[in-house]
Amino acid sequence: MSETPPDNTSATPDTSASPADAADASAAPAGRRRRVLGGAGRVRRFGPRRATVVAGRTGLALVIVLGWQFGSRSGVIDPFFFSAPTDIAQRIGEWFRSGEIYPHLRTTLLEAALALAIGSLLGLAIGFLLARARTLAAVLDPYLKALNALPRVVLAPLFLLWFGLGIWSKVAFGVSLVFFLVFFNTYQGVREVDRVLIDNVRMLGAKESQLIRHVLLPSAMTWIFSSLHVSVGFAIVGAVVGEYLGSSEGMGYLISQAEGTFDTTGVFAGVVVLSAIVLVIDLLVNRVERHLLRWQPTPDRTTN
Repeated sequence: MSETPPDNTSATPDTSASPADAADASAAPAGRRRRVLGGAGRVRRFGPRRATVVAGRTGLALVIVLGWQFGSRSGVIDPFFFSAPTDIAQRIGEWFRSGEIYPHLRTTLLEAALALAIGSLLGLAIGFLLARARTLAAVLDPYLKALNALPRVVLAPLFLLWFGLGIWSKVAFGVSLVFFLVFFNTYQGVREVDRVLIDNVRMLGAKESQLIRHVLLPSAMTWIFSSLHVSVGFAIVGAVVGEYLGSSEGMGYLISQAEGTFDTTGVFAGVVVLSAIVLVIDLLVNRVERHLLRWQPTPDRTTN
């Protein structure tokens, strides 16, 4: 056995430790196990950098909106094709004041939530399974790649035919988008776990459930959350595209109706509302990620 390094954070656990304790002690790379600022569970953000990011985002948004508004009012941009931001904001306000938008929002959010939940769970489960069963993964590899290569828009009419015009055709379309994102990230995340670490934990008597809970899942969590950030948008896209192709309710239906009457203000208003929803959900995913991965600090959350 090679000489044990003097760094306590990367020392090999003694054989008296339980498998779970050994796995917890080894789950994060030694270079990343540093003291988190602010104590356990608390993160102290660097003020200047945070302020710079917020100022940059706000400034960019103002430049785009003000330039768009000026171009629309001055005639540089044809308002028939690109409605002025003030008109779009007014339309959104009218939708919320009248309550017209609420049934459509409720339908789209329900479809997207179901698609995200089902697609993520399936991708997570099958990704773990195939990452642990490499022979089965090799057998299924060409089929999974072929399915992933299929253009999803082509499948949408088939889902409408199979599941009807209700919510499940939209959910199925969303699942087809979300599943592969989560699956491939989970599969790769589990495969990236150090084999020596797995062998050491098994040598200490860890069961498969302990191995998954204390080693594989924590190590793959970063990959999984990376896919979830993208999956949120794709779940919304799946719901909206399905509604656009055939539905009597939902944001896709609302946008389709506006497009049918050449109401570009309504189209842009629907797009803005959907974009805002995706940003809010992504913010929630970020908060959950920070909570679950607080043991895995990023560079701006650590000290040297």
